[in-house]
Amino acid sequence: MGAVKRGSHVAFSPATKTLLGEAASWVAAAGLGAVALTHFDELGACLSRALGVPAPAASGEAVAVAEEHAAAPAEARAGGIIEIPAGDNGHYHAEAEINGRPIRVLVDTGATMVALTHQDAEAVGIYLRPADFTRAISTANGIARVAPVSLDRVSIGDITVRNVRATVSEPGRLETSLLGMSFLGRLARVDIRSGVLFLQD
Repeated sequence: MGAVKRGSHVAFSPATKTLLGEAASWVAAAGLGAVALTHFDELGACLSRALGVPAPAASGEAVAVAEEHAAAPAEARAGGIIEIPAGDNGHYHAEAEINGRPIRVLVDTGATMVALTHQDAEAVGIYLRPADFTRAISTANGIARVAPVSLDRVSIGDITVRNVRATVSEPGRLETSLLGMSFLGRLARVDIRSGVLFLQD
C-alpha cells in the first residue's frame, strides 16, 4: 500500500484512496460541527422560521427572563393598601374624596364618626339649616352642636366606603375635617408602624 510516482503524477493505491476519502469526510464533518456550534442560535432561528414555529430563547435570554420575574417585588402584587406617612406634627393627613369632591382630612382613630367642617360640607353638596344641628358633642373648645348626615361615598386612593355616617359642625367650630371610625371601622386593617399609617380595604 502506498503511492507510486509516475512521471510528474503521483498514483495512489485503491486502499490509500479509500483511507484518504474517509479522512476528508471526517475533516468536513468536524468543520460543519464547528460552524453549527458557533452559529447555533442563528441556525435555530432560521429553522424555526422555516417550520413556522416560535424560535426558542437563547440560554442567556432565558436566564434574564427568569431573573426578571424572580425580582418582581411583592408590593406590586398586593392591592388595596394605602400608606400615609405622619406629618411633621405627628398627625396623619390625607386627601380624601367625599361625594366625588377632594377634601383634606385628618385621619383620627379617636373620632367616633367622620366629621366635616361646615365649609367642607357645602363643598361636597351638603347645605344645612340652623335647625339641622340637633346633637351636642364635647370638644376641646367646649360643647358644640353638630348635624348628623350620611355621605354617599368616602374614598382614599383605591379604597371606597359607601353610606358613611358623619356629622357636620356649626360654622367656625371645627378647623379640619376628621376621618373617623364610621369610615375606618369598616376597613379590614388600620394600623401604624414606624410612623406610617396603613389602611386596607
